[in-house]
Amino acid sequence: MGNIFPRWLNFLPLQVLIALGGIGTLVIAVIWYSFTPKYTRVGYEPQQPIPFDHSLHAGQLGMDCRYCHSNVEESPHSNVPNAQVCWNCHGPGKVKSDSPKLALLRQAMDPNDPEYTGDPIRWVQIHETPDYAYFNHSAHVNRGVSCVECHGKVNEMAVVSHQKPLSMSFCLDCHRDVESHLRPLGEITNLDWTAHDLDRDEFYAYLAGKTGKGVDELKAEGPEELDQKTMGAFLKEAWGIQPPQDCAACHR
Repeated sequence: MGNIFPRWLNFLPLQVLIALGGIGTLVIAVIWYSFTPKYTRVGYEPQQPIPFDHSLHAGQLGMDCRYCHSNVEESPHSNVPNAQVCWNCHGPGKVKSDSPKLALLRQAMDPNDPEYTGDPIRWVQIHETPDYAYFNHSAHVNRGVSCVECHGKVNEMAVVSHQKPLSMSFCLDCHRDVESHLRPLGEITNLDWTAHDLDRDEFYAYLAGKTGKGVDELKAEGPEELDQKTMGAFLKEAWGIQPPQDCAACHR
């Protein structure tokens, strides 16, 4: 009697094992890659064409983030400063105008420089939003979300690095617990600020003007010392913040 099953079926178990092994390897590779800096970008720390020390400028000198990133309050995008912004402080006769570290700046801005080209400075962008996601800087900073929430303590970084994963879960965690991330608008670029620095009387006076409630009534609702969650809850109510949590919020 002839064989009922074709001979190639003898190799089917081996083929199945190889296929399962390949799929398993692929799944492990994807998971492994998803937890590396190449995917989350956490730890990404490129060298810039000009070594701009944020710990010196934003930290020691106290420069406001908005001097260089001037459009964050009006634009969906945070602009990278052009050479003119640097030239305002480091032009001829100003701060360290002859420093070798500023050679590219002089090439970009000083027609009297022997190596003048007029070419813009090619800064390396560190924080990038994927093309399939939408993030509006102005909507966040105008509603009390500080730069530090997404970028970390930039004022302490000599070389800026990617501190937060900026993943979908990272954003959703903030939208679901927005009270933990809000602060007064005047403290948005003060990266060292905490709720313990808040002037309680001034804060309640501000809330009274926004909500129509009396100062004494608001004080009765809040604790003797405001913590982050309580302060954030007051601001959320006063500003009418309702962070979207559906897909359309970021994927348009």
